[in-house]
Amino acid sequence: MNFDIVVVGGGPAGMAAAYSASEKGSKVLIVEREAKLGGILNQCIHNGFGLHYLGEELTGPEYADVWQKKLLKTKAKVLLSSVVTKIERLGDRNVVVHIKNSEGVSKIKTKAVVFSMGCREKPGSAINLCGTRPAGVFAAGEAQKLVNVHGKLVGKKVVILGSGDIGLIMARRMTCEGAKVVGVYEIMPKCGGLARNVAQCLNDFNIPLFLSTSIVKIVGDKRVSGVVVAPVNPDFSFDLTKQKLVKCDTVLLSVGLLPEIDVLNEFNLERSNVTNSVVVNQFYQTKIPEFFVCGNVLHVNDLVDNVTVESLEAGVCAANFAKTGKTTKKPIEVKLDKNIRYTSMKYVYKNTGSVTLCFRVSDEFKNAKIVAKSGEEIVASVFKPVVRAGQIEKIVVDTSKLKNDLNLCLEVA
Repeated sequence: MNFDIVVVGGGPAGMAAAYSASEKGSKVLIVEREAKLGGILNQCIHNGFGLHYLGEELTGPEYADVWQKKLLKTKAKVLLSSVVTKIERLGDRNVVVHIKNSEGVSKIKTKAVVFSMGCREKPGSAINLCGTRPAGVFAAGEAQKLVNVHGKLVGKKVVILGSGDIGLIMARRMTCEGAKVVGVYEIMPKCGGLARNVAQCLNDFNIPLFLSTSIVKIVGDKRVSGVVVAPVNPDFSFDLTKQKLVKCDTVLLSVGLLPEIDVLNEFNLERSNVTNSVVVNQFYQTKIPEFFVCGNVLHVNDLVDNVTVESLEAGVCAANFAKTGKTTKKPIEVKLDKNIRYTSMKYVYKNTGSVTLCFRVSDEFKNAKIVAKSGEEIVASVFKPVVRAGQIEKIVVDTSKLKNDLNLCLEVA
């Protein structure tokens, strides 16, 4: 069977991209490895989803349900419990997607592929976590699924390593389930999650946050019995003179995410040293024009609403390409100063309307002015009383004002 677009991944990004592409008239197939659409949303039973895009506060499953109902009104097809094992690019708008499921292996021909597979969590081995290997060490998202979906309490006395949003949310969740969260330990001097999650998940439940502090080693035989923690020096070495044992039976790791981009490894696409994902232009298109990337597999968003907005745009861009095959030549690279870590898109094009650059800063800055310059001319600027590394920022640039360069800078008053 042939499709105009195959969307790999049926989470919030995949559903939004499939919806907008289908609305543009494309014949769309979503391939999802789980037994239902929704992705990570299905295990996020807390609220806070949809405030910006839908104008109402929903839980993760409720937000997923909204988009499933939207998809039902389109002609998009869905293939569940199916895994994409290989992608073959045979030529201009000629791609073969290899799919494996309980019925065997099949090949789908398509004009474009939207990759929206999300992320996986970093395990303890990715951060050289030392000690024995007892039971009781979980990735925070893994623990969330066990608690929220399967009804299994993973521990009673918990230490959380890392202050990303999922770690903060699980601190609250474990407390609500009757566990004691001894503390959240963060190697950096500032929290990695949203300020609202610090307030609602830690402060409201009197859960302590220890900054510039991390786990030296895990202690325990068959089950975790404690962790040794110590302050972290500016060079990220441990101050072992101040180490101490913290008793616990469970450790949850919230130490970062890795994009599920393995299926694209063979294509040797340009990668970002910051996001570890592939690089895209303003149309969410890689240097292989048939391949589009959106959602958390492109860069980790702090709000699902942002994922939705970006992925809706990606779906439209993929549909336009599938229909016309047109690509824009001579891109302009977005260059960053030292205070900006990355942007969601590395390349833009002159005279293509307005483009929204999503980016993260390197630290916390007060009275910050984000400036986009082309040559000596300021083409866009945004003032923020405070910007933080844990929060996505945006700036809108009118590409008709661009010359042959675009520089994104952060100035502090």
